[in-house]
Amino acid sequence: MSIKTYNITLNGKVYQVEVEEVQPGQKPVQTAAPAAPKAAPVSNGAGEEITAPMPGSMFNILVKEGQAVKKGDVVAILEAMKMENEIVAPVDGQVSAIHVEKGQNVNLGDVILKIA
Repeated sequence: MSIKTYNITLNGKVYQVEVEEVQPGQKPVQTAAPAAPKAAPVSNGAGEEITAPMPGSMFNILVKEGQAVKKGDVVAILEAMKMENEIVAPVDGQVSAIHVEKGQNVNLGDVILKIA
């Protein structure tokens, strides 16, 4: 039994996966599934942009422009693959811009909102 590591590129993003080789009749060892990806903050000097961690539909926007948020606060909910994923604030600050609307479809990397 051996584990091999591969890099897979999907939609321009590289993922590292491990594949376990098993012998005939041997049951594979199940490992815990990874948690849903977090929204990736992007710093451009004028605040943090929160981007979509995966394609989906904006189920709900929980903040308004000008609202103060703390690191870890849920700011939006993205529905993807019939699951609701919480998008959290990566930093303390104030919501300076909201780039999406409730029900809008987003792609991986689309800017959801900006925190200044």
